[in-house]
Amino acid sequence: MKALVIHAAEDLRLEDHDTVEPGPGQVLVRLAAGGICGSDLHYYNHGGFGTVRLKEPMILGHEVAGHVEAIGKGVTGLGIGQLVAVSPSRPCGSCQYCHDGMPNHCLNMRFYGSAMPFPHIQGAFRQRLVADASQCVPADGLSPAEAAMAEPLAVCLHAVRQAGDCLGKRVLVTGCGPIGVLTILAARRAGAAEIVATDLSDFTLDAAQIAGADSALNVARTPDALKRYETDKGHFDVMFECSGAGPALTAGIPALRPGGTLVQVGMGGDKTVPMQAITAKELTLRGTFRFHPEFAIAVELMQKGLINTSPLVTHTLPLARAIEAFKTANDRSKAMKVQLDFT
Repeated sequence: MKALVIHAAEDLRLEDHDTVEPGPGQVLVRLAAGGICGSDLHYYNHGGFGTVRLKEPMILGHEVAGHVEAIGKGVTGLGIGQLVAVSPSRPCGSCQYCHDGMPNHCLNMRFYGSAMPFPHIQGAFRQRLVADASQCVPADGLSPAEAAMAEPLAVCLHAVRQAGDCLGKRVLVTGCGPIGVLTILAARRAGAAEIVATDLSDFTLDAAQIAGADSALNVARTPDALKRYETDKGHFDVMFECSGAGPALTAGIPALRPGGTLVQVGMGGDKTVPMQAITAKELTLRGTFRFHPEFAIAVELMQKGLINTSPLVTHTLPLARAIEAFKTANDRSKAMKVQLDFT
């Protein structure tokens, strides 16, 4: 079978790998669709992100869906040919954080396509993937492209959960890539009354408005676009910073009202935080990292038609054109979510 392997920055190779048979409690999934994530792009463009760097070749990918091809001993509830969304979250279930109900902070997490540990955790961009049955969520009624959106949607559902009660709240979303736009969808589903989005690109801001943002502001063209929201100490109850960029964080805080909540979603590395403003406004600053139970919720929301992720998939290219797909995903003037077709 073919697998997509990153060796170093801009050194992406389609290689032959052996297919492994599923063991007890496992299934063999024939991949159908896989989305290129921001972290995949960081590995492709820079060989890593922040302090995380590639130390050995690694199969990329963690946003995947496919059809069950073989079932290991003891597996129930899944059928041959069934479409499943495959969660990349594989906590150990036995460490202190798993026992405390925080599996996304598992000390022995095996998250697909991650160079954080060494040896690296190999990813899911391969034509055949052996997965634990517990990772596979039936995606009946969805297309493979929709099912592969469960992972990024789960990230955003977890981020919205970190913000607490969003019912009737005024929300600011900075950064309108796939995670920002999915956060808009998740925040609206959670009851947000007003959502304002900011970005540097008209293309991504158009996507934000299609997703339901009440207002979309281009802060490249109008740097002080948020100024009007700073009156009387701020307007927004909640801010989701999805760009990972320091300037977006700094610009959004004056528009947050006292007692508001800032959720840092984007993973752009360390940045300077205006701590005095956070202190004086009594803001709550929260991080958000991955997900776990939200994955199955993401699939269910899509199956019920409560969240529609289809408009976010702007490009689909075959696995053989993977490098072209990554270059397309780098162009935020025309691409939102780029997926690979494994069929």
